[in-house]
Amino acid sequence: MKKAVLLLAIVLMTGSVFAQKIGYVNSQTILEQLPEAIKVQSDLDAMIANWQTKLDSMNTDLQQAYASYQQQAGNMPEDKRQATEQEILLKQQRLEQYRQSKFAQPNGEVFIRQEQMFEPIRAKIIEAIKAVSKKEGMSFVFDKTETLPLILHADDQYDITFEVLNKLKRGK
Repeated sequence: MKKAVLLLAIVLMTGSVFAQKIGYVNSQTILEQLPEAIKVQSDLDAMIANWQTKLDSMNTDLQQAYASYQQQAGNMPEDKRQATEQEILLKQQRLEQYRQSKFAQPNGEVFIRQEQMFEPIRAKIIEAIKAVSKKEGMSFVFDKTETLPLILHADDQYDITFEVLNKLKRGK
């Protein structure tokens, strides 16, 4: 009797698992087509370009100082040569500190700002996914991006990416 009850419970649980409706989205597609995300990415790119320009300028200044030092090092008194070497070393350290503060993973300003700027958009996307999946009666929704796929293959009929995009863009 216990075996029959256990077998019946397993069959019922297996049936309920397979009866679940599953869908997926491509969050990368959503981010590429959502106007708010495009604006945030554009702002972030402009910020990065400014930081990169400053980094390039610092690097050029360092290279010029080093080239000048190499040309004049033979004719410099020892104390002036040491002072110039210290100055070049200091410029190099400042350049590396700036690079680290702006571009180092995961604590660089680029990554911190990216998280801050995209967080409200991600929250809206999650809410839209929840709304569409509820409307469609889906129990599970996975993400199928090209960079880090959580699904290796999926039939297009379960793709709700554009329904989520439509909900985000039109509020329908």
